Amino acid sequence: MSVVKVIELISSSEKGIEHAIEQAVAEASKTVRNIDSVYVKDINAHVEDGKVTTYGVVCKVSFRLD
Repeated sequence: MSVVKVIELISSSEKGIEHAIEQAVAEASKTVRNIDSVYVKDINAHVEDGKVTTYGVVCKVSFRLD
């Protein structure tokens, strides 16, 4: 039987939403094994002087326990 755990991560990037998601997975992969999927729960953007400066995501990362 397989057991899956879910953790929630917040990540941001000046490059875009996809990069913010990739950073969340890359950082989690440093200490978490067996990552199976990422569910993007929320997306936001910070605006300064009428321009988007930073993209942010709240992700739920699922991984199988050993």
